[in-house]
Amino acid sequence: MNQRIRRLAAGLLLCYLVLFVQLNLLQVGKDKELKADPRNTREAVKEFNKPRGQIVTADNVVLAQSVPSTDGFDYQREYPTKNLFANVTGYYSYAYGATQLEKTQNGILSGSDVREQLGGLGGIFNGKNDRSGTVRLTMRADLQQLAKDQLAGREGSVVMFDPRTGAVLAMYSEPSYDPNWISDHNTSDAEKWLEYLNANGSKPLLANAYQERYMPGSTFKVVTTTAALENGVVTPDRQFAEESQYLPPQTTDPIENYGGHSCGGDFASVFARSCNTPFARLAVELGAEKMVATANAFGINEAPPFDLPRPAASHFGTVDDFVDNIPLLAIRGFGQNEDALTPLQMGMIASTVANGGNEMQPHVIDSLLDHDGNVLSRTEPKVWKTPMRPETAATLTQLMIGVVQTGTAKSTMQLENGIQAAAKTGTAQLNAKGQPQRSHAWIMAFAPAEAPRVAVAVMLKGVNDEISAGTGGKLAGPIAKAMLDLGLQVVPV
Repeated sequence: MNQRIRRLAAGLLLCYLVLFVQLNLLQVGKDKELKADPRNTREAVKEFNKPRGQIVTADNVVLAQSVPSTDGFDYQREYPTKNLFANVTGYYSYAYGATQLEKTQNGILSGSDVREQLGGLGGIFNGKNDRSGTVRLTMRADLQQLAKDQLAGREGSVVMFDPRTGAVLAMYSEPSYDPNWISDHNTSDAEKWLEYLNANGSKPLLANAYQERYMPGSTFKVVTTTAALENGVVTPDRQFAEESQYLPPQTTDPIENYGGHSCGGDFASVFARSCNTPFARLAVELGAEKMVATANAFGINEAPPFDLPRPAASHFGTVDDFVDNIPLLAIRGFGQNEDALTPLQMGMIASTVANGGNEMQPHVIDSLLDHDGNVLSRTEPKVWKTPMRPETAATLTQLMIGVVQTGTAKSTMQLENGIQAAAKTGTAQLNAKGQPQRSHAWIMAFAPAEAPRVAVAVMLKGVNDEISAGTGGKLAGPIAKAMLDLGLQVVPV
């Protein structure tokens, strides 16, 4: 009898040990795997039943917040400004996860960040367990709304900077989308909206202002001019022959000025008039190594250190691309062919000139706050690149003032109160010779020219005849003027 009891006890002990090991394997060893299993909805429900912090603008407009819900969850994520900041906040969805700041700043917003957890230890004793924090942006809702209004439904992007710090003040792309659609707890409706948005060829789910690249046209001439000034091959007084076309070596296909116009004179004049042939000549004279080095010095050909996910790298090319291909170098010297820049990068180039040659790291996050409003961290301005000397920046500023006073932006860039702007326009011709006109309209600008505190880049996509029939000065110029006028009112000296 005792032997049977011992066997039973040993068997029960073995069962207990197996159960103990299995429970620990499930709870500890497979914890991450089980939480990630799409069939396990308990973690998602648990997460969505927690309070979540706000995303707010520099002018105190709430962009994302959690409100009480009665549909089986305690909270519903809500975006009061709808499509205005969608490509910055992203969405927070029960069915489809999170994107943009909702994803990258989840720790702060959910209260799971270590700094918030340590600061919230007192909540164990006083019953206050909500440790959700706040993400405060450098962006302003008034400037963002103006960017949207100025685009007026036309496809394109507007990016505005404080050139002194790299802070993004506005960044809007058309088309956009409403994050409320995807954050809806009704997964069937959310799925339909995602399918609809993904089927849109204009890519509204993509943050086109910094995740998409476009041919820059003559705005790229600021880069070529930087290379020429830094390498001592041009001054504002250098003379260029009056000509309507230029034939580079190794080709029988000449490069023409926009509209086939004849153009020449001193460099200040051809810059203001945005002639193509002088810049093609300069690119050839400089050579591939110096042109590529200057592009790289601006951060072109690499992704910028941005605090939003997956910034696209702008493109100029490598030295190998131009081996035995001088005509290609000439064409890219004035922003055509496979030159491709993001509107963010274009705004950074304008800001670099405005900031005396220092290119600041771009950022949209001003600070991260805990539940009680205490600052956990603040973004400190940092120089990313220094592509030019202060003397070069000063010369470029004067050349860009000439664009506003006598050149391609004269009719559209006269700011309020007589404030002087500096600008460079661009009309990127997308069509092959002999094909119907298709072009992007660009402008980069900053003000006040003598002590800049706002810089802007505007791009209108050449998707229709209205845009393609115009130029950067005529179409993008008025948008830039409106942005600078308001920016100068709200951005402190």
